[in-house]
Amino acid sequence: MTCKGICVRYKAQKPVGTGRYASGQRRCQICEIFIKWEGLWCPCCGYRLRTKPRNLKYKAKLRARVEADSIEAKAVADTQPEEIEVKAKSKSKAKTAKVKAAKSKVATKTKEKTPCKHCEKLFVYADKHEKNCKKNPEVEVVSAHANESIAIKV
Repeated sequence: MTCKGICVRYKAQKPVGTGRYASGQRRCQICEIFIKWEGLWCPCCGYRLRTKPRNLKYKAKLRARVEADSIEAKAVADTQPEEIEVKAKSKSKAKTAKVKAAKSKVATKTKEKTPCKHCEKLFVYADKHEKNCKKNPEVEVVSAHANESIAIKV
């Protein structure tokens, strides 16, 4: 478990604008070097590589970066099915059918909202809301104080 000097071949330069861990670099504690390596173990000494920072401040930065990247990837994925459909038409009909099926699943998940007759707010099940709507003149407003009873322990 000592450094043999092999890690120097994989030495990573500090990235500009992002952190070392966010850009995929790993750190060996034995060799005391950041390396660009896909494995979990150091190619030089065989020690486990660190893939996350130890400092709380840098952990928070990495977490924020990962969340931002996942949101960006999700936004790209939302626009991607339309592009796939255009490409699929030229390649095969089977892929087009898969894309259309995926789009229909997305369409069924979002339900149409209708406004309440009394308060004008949008609801998926407006009829259920209208029965209990505070602005509905047919609903009796019961005072909260009339139904309460206070038990006094003697």
